[in-house]
Amino acid sequence: MKLRTALAAAASCTAIMVCTTGPALAQAPKGNLDANGVPCNGELDGARQCIPTAIAKGSADRPYRKAGHSDGRLAGPGRGFNLGAKELIYAAVPGSIVVLDAKDNYSFVKRINFQWRPAPIAPESVSAMMANPVTNMIYVSTRGHLIAIDLLTEKVVWENAYEPGTCCERGEITPDGLTLVVGSDLKNFHRVIDAKTGEVKGTIPTPMSMFNHNMNLSPDGKTDFAAPNGITMTIADVPSRKPIKTITFSDHIRVFVINHDATRIYANLNNLLGFEIADVKSGKVIKRIEAPAEMWKAKWADPNLNFFGHGAPMHGLALTPDESEVWLPDAINNQVLVYDNTGEWPVLAPQKSFKTNGAPNGWITMGLDGKRAYMASGDVVDVATHTIVGQLRDEYGRHMDSEKVQDMAFDINGHLVRTVDQFAVGVPSAVEARLAREKGTARAER
Repeated sequence: MKLRTALAAAASCTAIMVCTTGPALAQAPKGNLDANGVPCNGELDGARQCIPTAIAKGSADRPYRKAGHSDGRLAGPGRGFNLGAKELIYAAVPGSIVVLDAKDNYSFVKRINFQWRPAPIAPESVSAMMANPVTNMIYVSTRGHLIAIDLLTEKVVWENAYEPGTCCERGEITPDGLTLVVGSDLKNFHRVIDAKTGEVKGTIPTPMSMFNHNMNLSPDGKTDFAAPNGITMTIADVPSRKPIKTITFSDHIRVFVINHDATRIYANLNNLLGFEIADVKSGKVIKRIEAPAEMWKAKWADPNLNFFGHGAPMHGLALTPDESEVWLPDAINNQVLVYDNTGEWPVLAPQKSFKTNGAPNGWITMGLDGKRAYMASGDVVDVATHTIVGQLRDEYGRHMDSEKVQDMAFDINGHLVRTVDQFAVGVPSAVEARLAREKGTARAER
């Protein structure tokens, strides 16, 4: 038997013209094994196949790439067999979500239906949309339900109405991905909800802010900012679920955003093309910013003129992630006013302001890394140059008039790895990076 084994080994060595002795095999580098568990004395390629070193080094006569490294399916827009990591835009409209490819000129990918209704009955209007890498779900608030959809199966995981007539408004997700804080449907409380199951953990009362509408969470998820369709905002502690203070503005609060450390609030108001700034610590409004009067006051005073804005000459507000700019959609003149926000107070920068396509313009969503902005008008804007570089359209080429947009990055397995806040708020890391750059520039100029 030993002789037969030896002869077989010898034959094997002769066939491949190489024969490595037992001791040499034992001395092969630990962990340098090919896909079959055999020691490799050459170079392992991307498929863990052993390639002779002379070949793996490559040459002008014989150029070499590791297996798989030139596969176009693993990069870019994920063409071929659609194996690539993707960046997709999800835009919610009543009854469905339209998915577009951010890396392929916002081409249509598919429509995800989440709420079927008989033809005579309209789907419920969408009030918010937020996505969660921890649960790999996307959540849609409607005037009637809160719906959780699995991003991989695209099936509804749970759908709750809670108490009739009380669901649902804007919502946010805590940083750990485990909890949703969601406004009631124009009532005086917010629900704290388990992100996996949809079960209610408790409620946050907002007795001074009846008609809850807009909201934000601080970056650490501990502070809830609840704005009604009214003048008084309630600020609450999420862990204890108790209101801690209120801030009263000069008119009905519309869309609002907060800065990176939740110390300032920038708020749209009815009857104002501009915004008011509130200091969270003092609970006071500390600055009112108005667009130049000639832009809007005479038109706004004319009752025969109508503008999109729900009682305001705009319905949107955005901070760039680094807070260097404030963007204000101007519904009267179909433009976005850009304010420089690097000084003590925001200052209008007319040279940066830009026209939109004329469609109703409201919310602004800042995309991943803050490089692009997605407008309710359907315009896609390059943030650095303030130029329109694309359009969001459905499969029929129609403007969707969606204020609920998410920019979402997926890995090769279809799992959500990164997304954005639906409200264009200050981002701590982006602000820190900007301040560091400004500090470095100041030093260099000394």
